[in-house]
Amino acid sequence: MIAVRALPGIPEVRPGDDLARLLAAARGDGGFAAADVLVVAHKVVSKAEGRVVSLGDVEASPRAIELAAALGKDDPRTVEVVLRESAEVVRAAHGVLICRTHHGFVCANAGVDASNAAAPDELVLLPVDPDASARALRAALPGHPAVVIADSFGRAWRHGQCDVAVGIAGLAPLEDWRGRTDAHGRELKATWIAIADQAAAAADLARGGKDAGEPAVLVTGLERHVTVDDGPGAVALLRSREEDLFG
Repeated sequence: MIAVRALPGIPEVRPGDDLARLLAAARGDGGFAAADVLVVAHKVVSKAEGRVVSLGDVEASPRAIELAAALGKDDPRTVEVVLRESAEVVRAAHGVLICRTHHGFVCANAGVDASNAAAPDELVLLPVDPDASARALRAALPGHPAVVIADSFGRAWRHGQCDVAVGIAGLAPLEDWRGRTDAHGRELKATWIAIADQAAAAADLARGGKDAGEPAVLVTGLERHVTVDDGPGAVALLRSREEDLFG
């Protein structure tokens, strides 16, 4: 049985905070087991690592000013921060900037977000290396559970957002069923299950909502996907440029 529950009592995280200590305290005396999976919202990881920007420290470039005007954005400084976090602007239309980040993620606004920021003029960025952040967090947590760092992404084919894994340590990102057979003996040609993304999405359902202040969720029952080593990380989930039909 897979069980998913949010950890209560995690305070507002600030730059320099010991996130592993805060998460261990929220887990309580039971502690973590090596077979557990801890899904953590990227924002608390980013905040602890100091990946926040105050708009007061940002000067918009001419390109940011031009894009902000074309897209109807109120503050070109926000667009400037998005551009700095982007390796490439894939599309700018309908008031949205779709960008390829320096990590290789294709997402809205390069993952730059103001929601749940500590101050009104503050933006939260993705960690510089989310896989490294997940590995460091796993190593620092008592019991060394698998760690998934999650963020909400839109989907090219569907409305709405869904949490996905942007950093992984100790959990198989994918389970490949290609070449195996279904219940009727037919060979599977394309079935490649995004285990870490599904764990991230399930964890998001266990929170009380984006305003609940529950950035960490404990998932149990995924033992067969948990690995002793940290594994390849979320980079294994990224399509190459040649395979990407939308980016």
